[in-house]
Amino acid sequence: MTNAMASNGTGGARPIHFAALLGGNAALALGPLWVRLADTGPVSAGFWRLALAIPFFVLLARMNRQPLTGMSRGVLLAVLAGGVFFALDLSSWHLGIELTRLGNATLFGNSGSILIAAWGLIALRRAPRTAEWLAFAAAIAGSAILLGRSLEIDRTTLIGDLLCLLAGFLYTFYILLAQRGRAVLGGWALLFWSSLIGLPVMAGFALALGEPFWPTNWGPVIALAFTSQLIGQGLLVYALRHFPPLVIGLALLTQPAIAVTVGWIQFGEALALPDLIGMALVAAGLVLARSSEPPAPRAAG
Repeated sequence: MTNAMASNGTGGARPIHFAALLGGNAALALGPLWVRLADTGPVSAGFWRLALAIPFFVLLARMNRQPLTGMSRGVLLAVLAGGVFFALDLSSWHLGIELTRLGNATLFGNSGSILIAAWGLIALRRAPRTAEWLAFAAAIAGSAILLGRSLEIDRTTLIGDLLCLLAGFLYTFYILLAQRGRAVLGGWALLFWSSLIGLPVMAGFALALGEPFWPTNWGPVIALAFTSQLIGQGLLVYALRHFPPLVIGLALLTQPAIAVTVGWIQFGEALALPDLIGMALVAAGLVLARSSEPPAPRAAG
């Protein structure tokens, strides 16, 4: 699931930027694997994902001269609310990862792109353009196929899909609330605050669910923190500002492709033709939703 936010440019991309864009998506795509392999509960794994990354967020914010304090009351409230939605997003997604196939979890977890596009139309009070209608239609049709397939396999798998869709819905609110904080603080400082605020929320959910909380094998949760929160986020923060939305949307497709491969090799999650058709439609919807975003002026660097 992509949580990095940066201004998207239209040019100036070099091979190192393409490598960072693909590497960031690949690192994020491994997140569901580490959630599955962790010997904690899935929400507890999310807690450690954030907790282990927080000191590095402080360091990265300082290195990039991003302030960790100095927010107005309005910005502080938006950041607090955003942090809660961030924690709810991760909790729902991690629970869904345990219950459905990795490819489904990755696609549905990124459904926030579709919802953000829809919210933008509501905010602008205009009708969708052709690409936006196609994005919504493809995403809905593909989701219907995947949900129907999950129901055929096991009702538990369907619940996992719905939890991952809920995560995409919650992520949309996080992004909308976090915009004010990012403008004042910067990306790394915002991730610090979002993670810090999310810790007690995720700890509370994990304890309420009766999950195993303390890892006995720290390898998977450390890998989760570094691939999903640091390497993945760091590479995308570095790369995203150099690309237009369409390229970012196409690069996003590496996540479900890697997740499907990992699910097949590690967990024997074979896909039938209807699964592939459903995934292709959802993926097309994600790309079209991204391509409909207006590119922002390219940042220097």
